[in-house]
Parts: sequence; structure tokens; C-alpha cells
Amino acid sequence: MLLKIYSVCVLILDLVMLFVAIAGTVLISMYRLFKPPSLKSLHNEVAMVIGAGRGVGRELALQLCQFGVAVACVDNNAETCTATVQYAQRLHGICRRYQCDVRDKYAVAHTVNLIRDELGDITMLFHCCGLPSPRALVQETSAVKDVMDLSVNSHFWLLDSVLPCMQRAGKGHIVMLSSVAGLSNGTSSGGTRVPLSTAQFAVQGLAESLHMELRHSNSNVIVSLVHIYPFIVGMEAAKDIRFRIPSYFGTMPAAEAARQILDGVRRNYIEFSVPGYLLYVGHILRILPKKASFMLRDLLDSGVDFA
Repeated sequence: MLLKIYSVCVLILDLVMLFVAIAGTVLISMYRLFKPPSLKSLHNEVAMVIGAGRGVGRELALQLCQFGVAVACVDNNAETCTATVQYAQRLHGICRRYQCDVRDKYAVAHTVNLIRDELGDITMLFHCCGLPSPRALVQETSAVKDVMDLSVNSHFWLLDSVLPCMQRAGKGHIVMLSSVAGLSNGTSSGGTRVPLSTAQFAVQGLAESLHMELRHSNSNVIVSLVHIYPFIVGMEAAKDIRFRIPSYFGTMPAAEAARQILDGVRRNYIEFSVPGYLLYVGHILRILPKKASFMLRDLLDSGVDFA
């Protein structure tokens, strides 16, 4: 009897301590909404940017160079990747081009070894390829294997080669870019894009699992999951989108999206979105009953499959 009473008292004490800790964490999070953490310096970091040939990946590479980061621009398209490197070098940035198909495990390992030899151990990894655009969503149907290899499997090949570099350096930051499909799946009149949605959900799961594994191993490697909304694109794709609420849903230049991503990375945010306020909309969609979440999606529909 005494043992049972003791066990109940210990359980109650544990629950009280847990609730106090959760309340403290919530209060700190609310405080950080008004006073964000300070920005960390990126000087002398070595970043590997996958998909640096165009779009957000290109802008990330250029802006990282301006922060004093040595950037390895990786893309399967040698022409666009070369253009990014040449532009970065005109800005006096340290930048190298590496052509690689990240779907190929051995090509990834070879490329990482080249980067180590030329720039040093990689301390930052940005995965920007496989991110769907409105044009791709509306007009194209991708094969399941191609989507999974590019958007999901490539993460494993990169982590296998890059994590040892970060462990040697004693620090690291892994940044995974995901479509809003990582928060909620949706459909539009154009039809369902199940492979794309599934891939983005997988990226979110991978980021959460990797974060937990590194946390339990007391690693200094940080994992950031960034949700990119499909209408954050260049104006050349704007005709593919209809805006239900134009004042809230408009296009954003890739340069501004990259700036917001680096702002979140420099504050060591574990999860955030571009634009930032829409992360909370995604969380609400997951809490609401399914029928209610469908109604909210219809209201906020931007005309793309991941609305």
C-alpha cells in the first residue's frame, strides 16, 4: 500500500514538473514572437547549396556569399549553376560549381569529397531541389520514383556524406526546404498530385526524426525545416495562380524568400515558414476536424494543388 502511494506521489510530482516546464516553454515562445533571438554570424562557414542553379537556391547561394560563407553550388544543370557562380564571384564571394545528380548516392559522395578538398568540411547544407512550383503543379505529372528520388532519397545520400564533415567540424546546420504539403495536402481543379504531396510529408517526417536523433546524441548539428508556400515564385509563373484573397496571397521574389530563410536559419529556428505567419495556419488545419479544414482550405485556395 505504501509503495503504491509513493508511486502515485512520484507520478503527480512528475506531472506537475512537466506542466510547469511546458508552461515556461510556451511563455518563452510567446516572448520570442516579439523579441526574436539574435542573429548568429555565418562568417567562415562552408555551405553546400543543392539546386543553386535557379530560384530560391540561387538566391540563397548569392546571399550566403555576402555573409562571408564559402559556397559550393550544386546542380545537375551545369549551365545555370555556372551562371550563379560567375555572378557570385563578381560580388567577390567564395563560390565553386559542382555538377551532381543528387539522386545518385555515389555521385553525391564524390561531390562531397571534392568540396572538402577545395573548400573544407561542410558545415551548412541547404536542400532546395525538388520543391514544386505552381507551373509544375498545374501542368506536369511527375513519375513517383523520380519525385521520391529527388525530394526524399537524396536527403539520405547527402546526410551520409555531409554529417561526418559536420561532426569533424564540431558544428553544423541542415536546412530542409519543403512545400506547404508538408503541413497539409490539398487539391484543386487541376487534379491531385499525390507523389508531390507524399514527398513533402516525407521531408517533414525526416526533419523531425533527424532532429530527435541528433538531440539525443548531444550533437551540435541543428536541423531547420522551412515550409515554402507554392505561390512564393517569380512573376513568370503568376499566371498559373488565382488568388482568392489577393491582399494576403501574392507572389514574393525569390530573393526575398531567400532573405527570410536565412533570417530564420541565423536565429536557429527549428521550424518556420515563408511567409512566417502562414505556419500557424498550417497548424490550425491539422487541429481542426477534417471537414472544417477542407472548408478553410477552400477559403484560402490559391489555385495550386498545395493550397
